[in-house]
Parts: sequence; C-alpha cells; structure tokens
Amino acid sequence: MDAQLKRGVLDVCVLTAIKNEDSYGYKIIKDVMPIIKLSESTLYTILKRLEDQKMLIVRNEEHDGRLRRYYHITKNGLQRIQDFKDEWKELMEIYEFIEKGV
Repeated sequence: MDAQLKRGVLDVCVLTAIKNEDSYGYKIIKDVMPIIKLSESTLYTILKRLEDQKMLIVRNEEHDGRLRRYYHITKNGLQRIQDFKDEWKELMEIYEFIEKGV
C-alpha cells in the first residue's frame, strides 16, 4: 500500500477508535489491532500529529496512581472521518473503472 495512503488510513482508524468515547494509547491500539497492525511508537506519532492538526485534544487524568493521557476527538477530527469516507467512495469508483478494464 502506498505510504501516504496508509498514513491517511491509520489516522482515520485512530480517530474512529476515539469517535464515540475518549480513550488512551493502549486501548486505542487494542481497538485498532483487529483491523490494522499499529505499533506503540507509530500510534504516538499519529496522536501527536492529530493533536497538532487540531483533530483531537488531550487531557491528563489520574488512573491507579498514575497519569494517563486521554484523547478526545474534535469537530475537525469528525470532519476528517467524513472526508475520508467521501474520498473512499471516489476511490471505489476508480477501482471499479479499472476492474472493468474500460
């Protein structure tokens, strides 16, 4: 898979994992793993990029005596998911054209 396409897919998978509820790193990896393999180092790079792009916000909360970082999706993040869905429809049309061989 093209690196740029994979990067976009990973970003949207991470956003989707926190779409319905705030989450933290280990849980995000666990939620995404059945669909796509994601290392911890890759996840935290993605999370930082998404935070910089204002697609999620981060808060620290104490859990079992330790601080845990929770990630919350923003309107920009929700819009990115929708944009991806729209782009994917277009890609599927292109795929169908190629598959037909016209």
